[in-house]
Amino acid sequence: MASFTTQIKEEITKIETNRLESFAEVCAYIKYNADMKNHITLFIENASVARRMFNLIKRLYGINTKLTIRKQKKFRIKTIYILEVTEKNDLIKSDVEDLTKKILDYSYEEKASFLKGVFLACGSINDPSKSKYHLEFLVPDEDLAYLVNDLLISINFSAKVLKREKGFMIYIKASEEIADIIKLFGAVQALFYYEDIRIYRDHKNMVNRLNNCEQANVEKQLKTCDEQIENIEYLETRDLLTLLDDKTRLVLDYRKKYPETSMSELAEIISVETDYKITKSGINHHFRKLKELVRIQKEKDNNE
Repeated sequence: MASFTTQIKEEITKIETNRLESFAEVCAYIKYNADMKNHITLFIENASVARRMFNLIKRLYGINTKLTIRKQKKFRIKTIYILEVTEKNDLIKSDVEDLTKKILDYSYEEKASFLKGVFLACGSINDPSKSKYHLEFLVPDEDLAYLVNDLLISINFSAKVLKREKGFMIYIKASEEIADIIKLFGAVQALFYYEDIRIYRDHKNMVNRLNNCEQANVEKQLKTCDEQIENIEYLETRDLLTLLDDKTRLVLDYRKKYPETSMSELAEIISVETDYKITKSGINHHFRKLKELVRIQKEKDNNE
């Protein structure tokens, strides 16, 4: 099964573009993934991307590139498509360098197309169903890395640059921005898939947070109940409950009967089973009186 990145790239290669957009895309791809020492040579692993570059170069410059297909068996078997430009190399190199220098001054659409070309050359996006949200461009040169970063910033994305062992990585981790990047590239089906997974994960995370919050509240409630029982027992062993009024002692008796109920549940039980109509706030008032009496008695015990 193809990776999520491969699916995005294959969808991008099926998008029709005008001449200016095609020009920006091709120049970016060549700048970020070509050997330009002699002839311009592209080494491409994706058949759809290779077909895209072959057709766009032919469309823009009226030339056919030389195509060589090789099978590489190092670590794993993979097919490498080698495109070699045998004509108009100087013109294409000049166009690439000129556009690269000026791209920050170009239109939004041309910046988007340039970034699309960079993504086809050296970009990847994690499958949201399998790992954390992560988009990256991995480039060998620091200046090229900051050019991508500056382009992203110029169209309101917040990327970061990180030096790696072999080159530089420009990355985005915000899920909303990654979704916007996929939309920028025009990969509609990939965007639908990504958003479906993102909605599911966000809902799942929200449920987990609510469950954790509920669990924390239960634990806090049980801890409070335990402290109240301990305070009641402390006064009972010293025969001091008579210092409290009748209504407070009634509440304490019900706490002993229902040691794990919440304040609101205890108030409802007492209101139903007795003539004493009480609220959660009233219950809390009686337990504050209990706690204060225990505090005073403990201070006396410590002073004796």
